[in-house]
Amino acid sequence: MRRISLYFLWFTVVVLCCSSLVRAQDKPAATASSGPTSGPRAEFLEEITYYEQRYTKLAEAMPPEKYGWRPGEGVRSVGEVYAHIVAANYGVARALGTPPPEGLDFKAIQALSGDKPKLIQALKDSFAHFRGAILALNDADADKPQKMFNRQTTLRGSFIMITGHFGEHLGQSIAYARMNGVVPPWTEGFQQQAQEPVDKPKP
Repeated sequence: MRRISLYFLWFTVVVLCCSSLVRAQDKPAATASSGPTSGPRAEFLEEITYYEQRYTKLAEAMPPEKYGWRPGEGVRSVGEVYAHIVAANYGVARALGTPPPEGLDFKAIQALSGDKPKLIQALKDSFAHFRGAILALNDADADKPQKMFNRQTTLRGSFIMITGHFGEHLGQSIAYARMNGVVPPWTEGFQQQAQEPVDKPKP
C-alpha cells in the first residue's frame, strides 16, 4: 500500500512539473528590449504573447481544407474566426491610439479567411502591430477613462476586456478544432509528456 502511494506521489510531482514547464514556454523572456518588466503593460503583454502563441499554433495545426468549416449556418467558419482576431487586433489598437498601417483594408482581411498561409501571416502581423500599440501607452494612464467594445471603462479595464475577448474566441477555435479531430498542439505535447514512462522510485 505504501509503495502504491509513493508511485502516485511521484507521478503527481512529474505531472505538476510538466504543467509548469508548458506554461513557462508560453511566457516571454524578460529582456530590456522587449518592453516593460513590471506594471499593467508588462502583465498585459504577457497575456498577448500567450494568446498569440495559442492562436498561431492552432491555426497552423488546422488543415487548410477545414478553414471553411463552420458548425452551422450563420456562424463564423474556422478561418473567419482567425480573420476576426486579425481585424480586432487592428481595431483595438486604433481604439487605444495607434492607427492601422496605411492602406489596411478591413474587408480584405475577411477575404483571407480561406487562405491558410496568408491568414497565419496576417495573424502574426496583427499581433506585432497590437504589441506596438501597447508599448506606446503609459502605465501612468492605467486609470484614465477608456472606451472599449462600446463600453466605458479605464485603460486598465480595457486590458481585462481585451483578454476576455481573446479567451472567448480561443475557446471557440479550440472547440472547432476538436470537432474536426484536431488536438490543440499544446495539449498534445503535454499529454505525450505525461504518458512518458518515469523511473520508479526506489523502495
